[in-house]
Amino acid sequence: MKHRIALWGAASLILAGLVLAGGYVYFHTFSPDRGKYPVRGIDVSHHQRQIDWRRVAADDVAFAIIKATEGGDHIDDAFAANLREARAAGLAVGAYHFFTFCRPGADQARNFISVVPRDQPLLPPVVDIEFGGNCPQRPTPEQLSAELSAFLGPVEAAFGKTAILYVTDEAAQAYAGQLAGRPRWLRSLALWPGHDDWIYWQYHNRGRVDGISGDVDLNVLQGEQEKLAELFAPAPEPISPETLLSR
Repeated sequence: MKHRIALWGAASLILAGLVLAGGYVYFHTFSPDRGKYPVRGIDVSHHQRQIDWRRVAADDVAFAIIKATEGGDHIDDAFAANLREARAAGLAVGAYHFFTFCRPGADQARNFISVVPRDQPLLPPVVDIEFGGNCPQRPTPEQLSAELSAFLGPVEAAFGKTAILYVTDEAAQAYAGQLAGRPRWLRSLALWPGHDDWIYWQYHNRGRVDGISGDVDLNVLQGEQEKLAELFAPAPEPISPETLLSR
């Protein structure tokens, strides 16, 4: 009897090890069907340190969303170099802002607009809304709606494009009613999305790309090169953000 129990225990351990190993391999090799989603991109910040953007562009990467700002006064110190060098390497480039819950939306809009240049084509601005890494304050849905509107109004007017919202599951559940009506950047790691209502899909947060030392977020576009060109096309003449922010 003891011998049988020992055998079952050993078999269970082996099975658990195989499941864990299989999950690890699956997660680290998971990639969407490139026939269906042929346009791949990355999102980066100073955490990726020095990036060789020409090598990145040569490794099947077509676009890059680059962190520009956070809150009302923080500027990512790698943003300017990343934007300049990624553009020079031929990538379609865009900027994102990490939205904090403890600063007024108008202050955050001023920060983003003052940092991101508007004299060359850009992908639509992205707003990152999540609880992880945010201040402990949790606004009510009504408070978030007001502050997010105070951010999006000037930013969308300044860049002439509708912003894309990157929202993690926890924040999406808390503020679903306040996030409707704008295109979404979906985060779904190692699982296929349950719907097609998104612009970007982040499918990996520990991917590898030539030209970057260490992990990087991997994404695909909903559409082909024509859709990327449409998103990256110069915007119509924008409204002066100074006018909106001074109201």
